[in-house]
Amino acid sequence: MKMPLISIVTPCYNEQDNVEELCRQVKEVFATMPGYRYEHIFIDNASRDKTVEKLKQIAREDKNVKIIVNSRNFGYIRSPFYGLLQASGDAVVLLVADLQDPPAMVRDFILKWEEGFKVVLGIKKQSEESPVMFFIRRAFYDFISRVSEIELTKNNTGFGLYDKRVLEILREINDPYPYFRGLISEVGFESAKIEYAQPVRKGGVTKSNFYKLYDVAMLGITNHSKVPLRIAAMLGFFMSAMSLLIAVGYFIAKIVFWYQFSIGIAPLVIGLFLFSSVQLFFIGILGEYVGSIHTQVLKRPLVIEKERVNFDNEINGELEAASLRQ
Repeated sequence: MKMPLISIVTPCYNEQDNVEELCRQVKEVFATMPGYRYEHIFIDNASRDKTVEKLKQIAREDKNVKIIVNSRNFGYIRSPFYGLLQASGDAVVLLVADLQDPPAMVRDFILKWEEGFKVVLGIKKQSEESPVMFFIRRAFYDFISRVSEIELTKNNTGFGLYDKRVLEILREINDPYPYFRGLISEVGFESAKIEYAQPVRKGGVTKSNFYKLYDVAMLGITNHSKVPLRIAAMLGFFMSAMSLLIAVGYFIAKIVFWYQFSIGIAPLVIGLFLFSSVQLFFIGILGEYVGSIHTQVLKRPLVIEKERVNFDNEINGELEAASLRQ
């Protein structure tokens, strides 16, 4: 009987300081689990440092390490998802390259998977990153959980294990810009959750910035909630009613106190700026939804590959056929 195969998928971009240590730690995990085979797939987003060079050196010595190099940087949304779809294991673990998700937890994930869970998620209970950033992330998770039409898992970045059945379902979803955490909740399988404390980055520089966090936040909202649109509609009705009442009040006050009551220009200026700012805000929200629809309609491929390393031809053919459907 063939031993189960576990696929470790690691998206990376400019991680030359971390990939060797990550490979070593993953190898140590499976050295303690002789009942399993593993493949470690790195999907590189056209790194500008020596990440690919180091990975190729590792792959020459270790055939368990496989590499996909993208033709350009396709972003932190599309590339990891594409990498997951290329895995051929009985279960797949998404593990980032910066070592902030502890590789040792892979063993815990597999043990939970053996119990029958098709999804096992790592939950950040606390973090050694900037307290401000951790607070912002938690606030976002709380907000998206409240407005979402489905139950989303808080404080999970995608770090976890996913059964091959889950991956088969994801391969059938034709989404060119997927919100992965939301899709896992959409699939609906019961998940096991394992808490951990996130350590600081070991080497290199973080690729996260305000724009990326904002992009993920808006992707989660537009993909899984209509609440902002409905708030805009309800607020529009409310402010229209308030405007009518204020206008009637001013009119009556002017009729009754014609000489004593001076309307003045201040209320007009304040009202103009208030309504203009509210309109601009909700036009921006509407624009986010339109932009999301535009991305879906374009149906561009998730990534374009430049090269592969250590993928045999038989598996390559199957995976290329699967990727074409995306």
